[in-house]
Amino acid sequence: MILILGGAGYIGSHAVRMILDQGEEVVVVDNLVTGHRAAVDERAIFYPIDIRDEAALSAVFDKYKIDVVLHFCASSLVGESMANPLKYFENNAHGAMVLLKVMKVHDVKAIVFSSTAAVYGEPVNVPIIETAENLPTNPYGESKLMMEKMFKWADAAYGIKYVSLRYFNVAGALPTGEIGEAHTIETHLIPLVLQVPLGKRTAIDIYGDDYPTKDGTCIRDYIHVVDLIEAHIAALRYLRDGGESDYFNLGSGDGFSVKEIVSVARTVTGHPIPSNRKPRRAGDPAVLIASSEKAKQKLGWHPERTDIHTIIEDAWRWHKQNPAGYDVK
Repeated sequence: MILILGGAGYIGSHAVRMILDQGEEVVVVDNLVTGHRAAVDERAIFYPIDIRDEAALSAVFDKYKIDVVLHFCASSLVGESMANPLKYFENNAHGAMVLLKVMKVHDVKAIVFSSTAAVYGEPVNVPIIETAENLPTNPYGESKLMMEKMFKWADAAYGIKYVSLRYFNVAGALPTGEIGEAHTIETHLIPLVLQVPLGKRTAIDIYGDDYPTKDGTCIRDYIHVVDLIEAHIAALRYLRDGGESDYFNLGSGDGFSVKEIVSVARTVTGHPIPSNRKPRRAGDPAVLIASSEKAKQKLGWHPERTDIHTIIEDAWRWHKQNPAGYDVK
């Protein structure tokens, strides 16, 4: 039995669906603060609880024979983390501590953790490799790094093996359009761009066009959510086969500028998508691109949906069919 924490969120719901399709049994825990009950596959067992509720979480472990945990639940808005850092340490780091206590009591020895490229902070070298220094520039990244360190010491003390997957920019949706990305507060570029053809905004704001890049706008590495979950499935297999604790970058290895994203979105949607030039935002690095060679070599993972047109096309299919997300259709 696999326990998926945060399985009602964007990434977690895709994990639930794809892991069920592998023939696994899945139980989902999500407090539904940012997740959506409608996103959870009906084949999964669902509990609307918060992982910081130790008694409630322990009851789930008591009831099911869980052998691996997938951890997706976390507060993840960088700007909010700057304004309210204690919320991020309480939800993310304290939540991880409660989880590890329950795993220790129930002798569950494997966890796959949803980490982030934010643990690196401002990169010195690009593409970023896993041995790059960890210098987070916001409490969100700091909280994730704290969690990684907690897993490290829990492994040393209790033998709980972990795989920490450091994501870059996750995008896209299940190609069928059944589930996708739906945030109450949207901060991700691709869904923000797609809000223009949906009539939710009149234009997309581009923050800075004077960076030292090919067109002056920031360059980011986008990974399709389906490829991302394939990496989680590979990590599950790795841990079940006795793999040692480790951490891996997950990205496509390709970089696309903000202007390129807008241009492809215009092609995919057939909408002109006007743009507004805005001043740079503090702390936005010019280029963030991952090296995922370690994951390819050690996990046997190979992303297949790396074409940015495919990523935006899949995202657009979901948003066009579900303009209100999981709320009113």
